[in-house]
Amino acid sequence: WALVLAGVSDFYRPAEKLSLTQNFALTATGAIWTRWCLIIKPRNVLLAAVNFFLGCVGVVQVSRILMWQRSVKNGTALEVIEQDAKDAVRTATGGSLENPEAAAKNAIQ
Repeated sequence: WALVLAGVSDFYRPAEKLSLTQNFALTATGAIWTRWCLIIKPRNVLLAAVNFFLGCVGVVQVSRILMWQRSVKNGTALEVIEQDAKDAVRTATGGSLENPEAAAKNAIQ
């Protein structure tokens, strides 16, 4: 359970300080060992539970890291929305932003 608790305590760390490979390894370890604990005879349900939660923590951390990497690459969400809005206006106005009112009237007609 110590690995699970350590992973949960990492929820409070910034995503840029987390290791993608380490958390992916924890995810894979949790998934593989959870399956193995349910296949062997006798079943070891407590060990399966620990590994299941280890995999869940790993999935959450990997998701946080990937979302952070994507936000760094694309900019903040607000910047992305502003750029999309500007692109939509350019498309609607035919690339002209000097006189948007005239472009809007032309688009309506």
